[in-house]
Amino acid sequence: MLKLEKIIEKFPQAHILVVGDLILDEYIWGEVERISPEAPVPVVWAKKRTFLPGGAANVAHNIASLDADVSLVGVVGEDKNRDILVSSLKQVKINTQAIFVEPKRQTTLKTRIIAGHQQVVRVDWEETTPISQKTNHKIFNYVKNHLREFDALIIEDYGKGVINKDLLKALISLGHKNKKIITVDPKEEHFSFYRNVTTITPNRKELENAVRNLKIKDTTNRFKFNNDKLTDLKDITLAGKEIIKYLDLDCLLVTLGEAGMQLLEKNKPPIHIPTVAQEVFDVSGAGDTVVATFTLGLCSGATKLMAAHLANFAAGIVVGKIGTAVVTRKEILERIKLK
Repeated sequence: MLKLEKIIEKFPQAHILVVGDLILDEYIWGEVERISPEAPVPVVWAKKRTFLPGGAANVAHNIASLDADVSLVGVVGEDKNRDILVSSLKQVKINTQAIFVEPKRQTTLKTRIIAGHQQVVRVDWEETTPISQKTNHKIFNYVKNHLREFDALIIEDYGKGVINKDLLKALISLGHKNKKIITVDPKEEHFSFYRNVTTITPNRKELENAVRNLKIKDTTNRFKFNNDKLTDLKDITLAGKEIIKYLDLDCLLVTLGEAGMQLLEKNKPPIHIPTVAQEVFDVSGAGDTVVATFTLGLCSGATKLMAAHLANFAAGIVVGKIGTAVVTRKEILERIKLK
């Protein structure tokens, strides 16, 4: 625990570049007092509206909240939601120089209506078509010209059109050329694109879908996946090892919700990390917190196991908050002391 505290002390020295899908999270807060006479649905008496950075922007927000330096690369539309998102990022001291505008594209907006502590419905306004080649080149050129200034590259893939095969191949090549840590919060359809990165951080469902999409089989012949369902830690370990081998990764950190995390490193035994969450209100954005904290730990001298423990503490805190949330160094230190 003392080692973890020393790692956290080094967070402000880190510089991280985040590339990915930008999302604006809108929350409408209210109360339910009656059922609509028009349909059997609750009527929410709206009382407050708030906006928070989501997707790759939430990853950057988590890094900034942990007092590290962060720059964000992504794409938005030419609309009012772009203005709200960029303004909110600047308020928390995130470098927005490389947020590019595609005029015919809309900024992704996720609206959640919360009644009391319960999410009633979510409405998504988004465009998932690939970004233009022109914008692809802008992103590549920015990363090429600035990556040497950073300790790590985080790729946040929400499947909204920014992360594509050509861009990923180029970014990973730049990362290796500059000897940078490369971590990915993955989209299951894109697993085959993540070859040779340092780490990917899928949840159980994403790992299951990757096994299915890539037609991964247990090459040890000791176990056959049950219709590609990963029902226990043994399944997860075997599937994870095959993914590491298939993609040539250093390690895989699988998030398992209330079951914690499973860390799989190349040529090392698997390690299960139980959750430290004391209460769970909202899991939205928890994966963003995991990849942000894990990467920040690696940049600050942590081993992958130490970084995974830090990410586990951070995730255990954010799921106890309502809405897309972030953690602070103080909160992690206090949770470590409770352990």
